[in-house]
Amino acid sequence: MNRTIQYEIGAEEEGLTIKQFLKRRRYSGQNLVHLKKYEQGILLNNRPVYVIQPLKAGDFLTVNILEDRVSEKIPPVPLPLHIVYEDEDLMILDKEADMPIHPSLNNYENSLANGLAWYFSAQDIPFVFRCVNRLDRDTTGLTIIAKHMVSGGILSAMAARREIRREYLAIVSGTGLPSCGTINVPLGRDPDSAIRRMADFRNGEPSVTHYRVLEEAPGKGIQEAQLRYRVLHAAGGLSRVRIRLCTGRTHQIRVHMKYIGYPIIGDFLYNPDTALIRRQALHSCRLEFSHPITGKPLDFSSPLPED
Repeated sequence: MNRTIQYEIGAEEEGLTIKQFLKRRRYSGQNLVHLKKYEQGILLNNRPVYVIQPLKAGDFLTVNILEDRVSEKIPPVPLPLHIVYEDEDLMILDKEADMPIHPSLNNYENSLANGLAWYFSAQDIPFVFRCVNRLDRDTTGLTIIAKHMVSGGILSAMAARREIRREYLAIVSGTGLPSCGTINVPLGRDPDSAIRRMADFRNGEPSVTHYRVLEEAPGKGIQEAQLRYRVLHAAGGLSRVRIRLCTGRTHQIRVHMKYIGYPIIGDFLYNPDTALIRRQALHSCRLEFSHPITGKPLDFSSPLPED
């Protein structure tokens, strides 16, 4: 993926070196090393320069991102992609259920990465897969794809600094949950499973989830079918909650909601009850963040899927 980015230097930036200027724009050290490998990687007023060159007001700084490699272990496969937004630096996709983010054992050709590899190979564009907020296979909704190394590095750093607002909708078992709250429970690997996570107050990583209850059932519009009504009563009711992540641990929402006694319905790992839905009822409904290159505010939302 190739990309040219141009900056006009303002009076407040005069005297900074190119390296200092790009660092303020959140370019990583690895980005700078890559750019310096190419004579045309960094140009000042259309001339190659060293990054220690000081800048003057009115200068034009050009960054040429040249990436000719591809993710070789991701075979291109024509798969449906719901692209919500795309520009030269990033994409927002609305992922469907039963689609892993990247290839894995027994899922080598059915992932979001496979579909994207096909999408770009059809355009004869080299593409390295860089997913910023990875979703579980059966979690639906919005995810961010960086299209080159600079946007990828900046977005990853933004995620680590909690500068990307991520909100989810979930349906959980039970009613009577306090109207809002925070779950601050460290998470670690379950020693009895290769994939499960668990609360681990001794060695777990800090994990914080905020939630707000939107609706409880049985209720109007939810108990229309007698079968569903009986199932809801047998399960002690359901609650629809809005969830905001402060950290992004593996299975964080799923484990946190189970920990407080309100597991997500349909979750084969933590609440294997498929009476109402055959996957975890968890949906990435909103992403809000600043564009990694332009700084423009971005805000995307996705409605609940049909199931």
